[in-house]
Amino acid sequence: MKAIIFTDGSSRGNPGPGGWGAVILEEDVVRELGGRESSTTNNRMELTAALEALTHTKAKEVVVHTDSSYLISGITLWISGWKKNNWQTKAKEDVLNRDLWEALDELVSDKKVSFEKVSGHAGVPGNERCDVIATSYADNVSIDLYDGKISSYSIDLTQTVSTDASKKKKSSQKNSQPAYSYISGVGGVVVVHHSWEECKARVHGVSGARFKKSMNEEDEKNIINEFKKQ
Repeated sequence: MKAIIFTDGSSRGNPGPGGWGAVILEEDVVRELGGRESSTTNNRMELTAALEALTHTKAKEVVVHTDSSYLISGITLWISGWKKNNWQTKAKEDVLNRDLWEALDELVSDKKVSFEKVSGHAGVPGNERCDVIATSYADNVSIDLYDGKISSYSIDLTQTVSTDASKKKKSSQKNSQPAYSYISGVGGVVVVHHSWEECKARVHGVSGARFKKSMNEEDEKNIINEFKKQ
């Protein structure tokens, strides 16, 4: 059994009132969690969100999506060195939030857990929902937490790429596709070319010349009509 988790933390001041939020998808059930502390830090809330989420899943294989580099770096890179150095940093200072790190380390050692970085405040639905939960608790505002079938859950937990990144990826994929044709417009005359070199030879250095790549027959017709109108 595998679980997908989104987590986020928030604090109003550092320290100050804080909250954490988590969304757990386990089999076909979604469960939202959240909590509050009257005086805490953002990092403690990020750690608490992951800790609580992992505590509340029975799955042995888990993917945790978080926008916290502190959480990911700490649990995947830094923690082994901290333990070797008796919970001190390279600067010989005590590791902050040791109690939470130790608890999280114990949970992770008992499961197959991977941590995935998502962009915060960038349109990733699961992350956005956790942010709403965390900030609501930080502000001591009442919020209804969902616990039920995924079929009735209104948030898409399959999207883990930010809206901007998704658009860039689609644009990159489109630009990398082989062209159907190239269209040039010079002096009101529109010509269809079957290679970029032909098109380039016609428009290069010509003032007011236009050119565009088409991806299919319909796209080609639309570009021709566009050029003829101008």
